Amino acid sequence: MDKAQKAGIMIFSGVPAIMGGGIVFALFGHALLPVVIYETLLFAGVFSILRK
Repeated sequence: MDKAQKAGIMIFSGVPAIMGGGIVFALFGHALLPVVIYETLLFAGVFSILRK
């Protein structure tokens, strides 16, 4: 996987992080812990893809 493809994957995962984080924040009564868990799982998945 070249650098451009890795950068594209990171940008593509940034949109769900921003939008999904806001949705999770609103759905769980303005609590930050579910957002932190969501973001951690999302970025763990992205970095596992990038590590391959």
